[in-house]
Amino acid sequence: MIDLTLEAARAIVGTALETARARGLKPLAVVVYDARGALKSVAVEDGTSLRRAEIAMGKANGALALGLGSRAIHARAEVQPYFVAAVSHVAGPAALVPVAGGVLIRSAEGRLLGAVGISGDTSDNDEICAVAGIEAAGLAAETGA
Repeated sequence: MIDLTLEAARAIVGTALETARARGLKPLAVVVYDARGALKSVAVEDGTSLRRAEIAMGKANGALALGLGSRAIHARAEVQPYFVAAVSHVAGPAALVPVAGGVLIRSAEGRLLGAVGISGDTSDNDEICAVAGIEAAGLAAETGA
């Protein structure tokens, strides 16, 4: 059984931040959890606005809680707002942020390894950086698109 390693988590964070700098994005907060929801790595760039790490955590936690990339959770919230509100209530404050930027990490075989949450720029740009980090680590990204 292959688990998400600290080395892979650090590679995800590093590449996500490199991607953001190469694109000239706003400062980011990047959070990586393993499949059981344990924090593996986190980085918050200088100049991020207040609570970006918590928002990134909510994107990643929500993806893990529902087994969906946060882009799919956003779509579900539009169709089933009461369901997403109920899950948010059960999961606790800042445990589910239903916008793009929370991406599931899967092995090449499709096994869930964890999730990345990024916040700081637009949700679409946050998601681009998450996918870049996951793919650079040799893993598969599931955005919920």
